[in-house]
Amino acid sequence: MDVELLLQCHDYDAKPEASALDIAYEKIEAQQLLIEELQKRLEEVTLKQSFGLERFSASDDDIRFYTRFASYRHLQAFWRQIEPATSRIVRVGTQPSTSSATEAPVKTADPSRQTSRCLPLIDELFLFLVYLALGLKEKDLGDRFNVHHTAVSRIIESWVRFLYTLLGAVRIWTSPEEIRATMPSVFSKYSDTQVIIDHTELRCQSETFSQCKSHTTMKGMIGVSPHGAVTFVSSLYPGSVSDKELFRQSGIIPLLDKDMAVMVDEGFRIDDLVPCKVHRLLCDNSHPSHDEVLVTQDITRLRIHVEKIIERIKGIKLFDTIIPMSISGSINQLFAVACLLTNYQNKAWAKELTVCEPH
Repeated sequence: MDVELLLQCHDYDAKPEASALDIAYEKIEAQQLLIEELQKRLEEVTLKQSFGLERFSASDDDIRFYTRFASYRHLQAFWRQIEPATSRIVRVGTQPSTSSATEAPVKTADPSRQTSRCLPLIDELFLFLVYLALGLKEKDLGDRFNVHHTAVSRIIESWVRFLYTLLGAVRIWTSPEEIRATMPSVFSKYSDTQVIIDHTELRCQSETFSQCKSHTTMKGMIGVSPHGAVTFVSSLYPGSVSDKELFRQSGIIPLLDKDMAVMVDEGFRIDDLVPCKVHRLLCDNSHPSHDEVLVTQDITRLRIHVEKIIERIKGIKLFDTIIPMSISGSINQLFAVACLLTNYQNKAWAKELTVCEPH
């Protein structure tokens, strides 16, 4: 066959029609879009299965439920303040390491010895906040966060010590001038009130178990400003201590002077202990006069306001549970941190406080 004729029959330089190329490109683009969509779905499924902070970032309701922070934005603002200091966290029960918190965990034969580094630091904080807010058992938290329950204990204790040191370095007692500047109108007839005093109790697992009582009770005193910030936290004392003795031992008396007033419930018979006035929220008169009715109405409104303030602290579910022995050694720090965190969780003053690194 003639070579020229052969070349004509087989035009090797011929290009495919434009429509064929377009179809091929469209198929490739469609496949790429499908791959991207499948990857996105996989990430969404993985995120939903992972019990971490990011999973709930789009829902402030969930953030409030799991952490008691007013919103995801408030929690992130708190994280940004403390993150620079997290390099100083002392790990309980593990050897010091320079590894990044986002690195894969070091595998060991015993899963109970896995370090908490299997979680990002921000999710460790989230775990700790969930523990405080809901009072969940370590086994429950371990299942949710996919870590061994003994690792959960170490995470909680490490963060208790870290936040106790960090938040404890921030001055919380407020000057009378600052108190007056933020005084709610409901306190107009009690404008000299410096602090509202109440107590709360924690239950700790006992070292010796008995059928009658498997826990011991500890009592702590809290002081709250009229506008709602925690301004005083005492150490914990045996649950049998009276309110008066708790007040005496708490260390608050030297902070008070004659121009201040403290507001207390009837259990605190402290008039002979303090240099200042004592306001009590009592409505005992069963046959009040007209003026007494007006006073009673004022006190009732004030009680509602005060009870809402105190409930922010007493509403911490951890206080309704029995603290396990694995954490009971840090019970004083745990109580203080739970109380101090309320100053950063609430919308009213979350922007006003700044965490200072200890010197």
